[in-house]
Amino acid sequence: MNPVKLRLGTRLFLSHIAVMIVGFGSFIVISKFSFPEQVTLHLTTLEKRGYVIFTSSKSYLLKGFENVWDRSAALSLISGISAAGILSYWFSQRIMQPLNQMKNITHEFASGHLEQRMPSSDIPELNQLSHSFNYMATSLEGVEKRRRELISDLTHELRTPLTVVRGYLENLADGTLLPCDELYAKLVQETRRLERLTFDLQELSKAEAGHLLVNPQVVNLLPMLNSLVEKFSEQLLDDGPILELDYPDDIPLVLGDPDRIEQILINLMGNALRYTSQGTIQISLRQDIRQVWVSIIDTGIGISSEDLPHIFERFWRVDKSRSSNFGGTGIGLAIVKRFIELQNSRIIVESELDKGSTFSFSLPKA
Repeated sequence: MNPVKLRLGTRLFLSHIAVMIVGFGSFIVISKFSFPEQVTLHLTTLEKRGYVIFTSSKSYLLKGFENVWDRSAALSLISGISAAGILSYWFSQRIMQPLNQMKNITHEFASGHLEQRMPSSDIPELNQLSHSFNYMATSLEGVEKRRRELISDLTHELRTPLTVVRGYLENLADGTLLPCDELYAKLVQETRRLERLTFDLQELSKAEAGHLLVNPQVVNLLPMLNSLVEKFSEQLLDDGPILELDYPDDIPLVLGDPDRIEQILINLMGNALRYTSQGTIQISLRQDIRQVWVSIIDTGIGISSEDLPHIFERFWRVDKSRSSNFGGTGIGLAIVKRFIELQNSRIIVESELDKGSTFSFSLPKA
């Protein structure tokens, strides 16, 4: 048979009553045994001082004092229990009120009302619990908002290339378009876009879940950067930006995962090329006491101060319509940030609208 489980308010009330009863009980029991002895001792002291107290009077006085004491103790016990009971009930209800509010709010949360918040409490411990609960609620509301935005943006990203591929295939099927190299190139371009999106999502998901392994090694950045500059230079048009590599002669080796570092550089350089139609894109290396800083500096469209705090969010883009035309998925910078964090490094962004951007990340010296 399961024992009866009392509510917290009932336990608080009963605990206060129990403490009061033990206190009063101890006082009455001790007084009951010590009272006659103390009265007798007091009467003896009076006799020594010259007061005449008859033997019969001693018994009568002692009996009278005991009767008065018993009545007073009983009255005090009843009054004390009543007052303690009222105060215990009031205090227990005051403590239970915010807890009951929290219970109701958690039920609202379960129903999807994530805007609910706990009010402040005069009790410091419950007030701390309220702040913790509200912090959790704000985080959950943000997660839910980002989840909805992620589904919406992902649907949009997938819809565009799928619609293009379907349109071409339907036109090929009904004969309105004839097969040609240009058409096949467009189909390949859209399928690569889908492939890149799914790959980026998979990498980001692994990184955020902690399933992406990092293999730190001693890395020489110069051969990697020279190779990437050569690769990206082949993609530049004659009237496009100039790609430059700037570094001092004493750049040391760094410690990091070469594959992840290369992915970071490819994403940042590709991002710079996407948004820089003319001017320069410079890859710069600098060092301080403990780190080497890699900076990608462009003269592109830049980022406004209002948009700058959001650039590492998934599917965020400076100009959604424009960047969509450039082929950006909006998750490249989110991947960059996670890859850098996995290597215990950090990234700094400086940008001014219509003047360009600078993305700088650090790597520890080997």
